Amino acid sequence: MESVGAILSHTPVWVYILFGFLVSRGIKALKPGEASPARLAVVPALLTAWGLYDLVRLYGVQPGSVLPWVGAVAIGAAFGWMLLRFKPIEADRVRGVIRRPADFTVLPLVLLAFAVKYSFGVMAALSPALLMQARFRLADLALSGLLAGIFLGKFAVYLTRYLAQPVPPPTEAGTTPQAPRSSTPE
Repeated sequence: MESVGAILSHTPVWVYILFGFLVSRGIKALKPGEASPARLAVVPALLTAWGLYDLVRLYGVQPGSVLPWVGAVAIGAAFGWMLLRFKPIEADRVRGVIRRPADFTVLPLVLLAFAVKYSFGVMAALSPALLMQARFRLADLALSGLLAGIFLGKFAVYLTRYLAQPVPPPTEAGTTPQAPRSSTPE
């Protein structure tokens, strides 16, 4: 059995960078704030890309791997939608920002998502035979898809609210009016 130190020393640097980034996003979400839709899409995109990368790399693109992952994404997206559907989220299409309330679910969810992905990665590296076991494969795919789906569902709420706001008509000069920029950092 490998020691914790050996496992950590064999962890690629990008994993530590990703962990730091995800934790920073989770901490930032603890306070109300403003962000562009593109900025709010980053965490869902990262978790989805990481899940798809592992799906293709470890299990291949076949019905037995794609269907459980996609099904779990759908369930997670529904759950993520429910987490935010009644929250007071405002959109300002002129400034291109979404004003969101504090979200106390982001930090625990990114920590859980990272722990799940990292743990399955370590187990697969230490014992590649696990990749052939149906239970291991299904658990990995289902948890990865579920957690990515939660963030996709939450992003869908933000994007839906943003797109529901009308774009102001152009002014006489033919440009869209610009609201004053907030001094609050994104």
